[in-house]
Amino acid sequence: MSYTEVLTPQNSQLIFIDHQPQMAFGVQSIDRQVLKNNTVGLAKAAKIFNVPTTITTVETKSFSGHTYPELLAVFPEAPLLERTSMNSWDDQKVRDALARNAAEGRKKVVVSGLWTEVCNTTFALSCLHDTDYEIYMVADASGGTSMDAHKYSMDRMVQAGVVPVTWQQVLLEWQRDWAHRDSYDAVMALVKEHSGAYGMGVDYAYTMVHGAPEREAHGATLDPVPAKA
Repeated sequence: MSYTEVLTPQNSQLIFIDHQPQMAFGVQSIDRQVLKNNTVGLAKAAKIFNVPTTITTVETKSFSGHTYPELLAVFPEAPLLERTSMNSWDDQKVRDALARNAAEGRKKVVVSGLWTEVCNTTFALSCLHDTDYEIYMVADASGGTSMDAHKYSMDRMVQAGVVPVTWQQVLLEWQRDWAHRDSYDAVMALVKEHSGAYGMGVDYAYTMVHGAPEREAHGATLDPVPAKA
């Protein structure tokens, strides 16, 4: 396992597991609006960096409801891999989707899902048991039915080799260098929309330090590489 190797857009793939309203109703480990914000922010990050993304759902019409529309809007053409099993790894469609990406060298699987103690844990343990993939569990874009359920499930996964991360950590690891101009403006726009205090700080820097007009700051861009004198 190459856990000392940082995440890059080339070595990563992403899976969203069961971001559906009935599953979200049961989440008690994180504010549900924060959870949705973080999940959609992670999705937009994957879109910016062209990271292959799998979306899987369970019992959509009989229990769980449809995937967040905000998530579907980021990937309007992505297939929704419907399952009956709580463990996504039991579904051949999911395994095939991940395998196609892994064949391209994308063996670092970034995971966001509901609930942490069921769907996330069983998927992560089974995937690690059966493959040489690495699992990066996005703790703040996942949720459990209680604080204890989330915490002890994260602990159990970490003991098995899962790497805990946050959505913004993943975003900035993919960006890595502010001199990467092809993604810089999109990352800044994402940060301002979804990163809370960090985004407010960016707006402050645009207006107070760099002189962007107050009412145009949200659409302003900065040169990531300052010009030499």
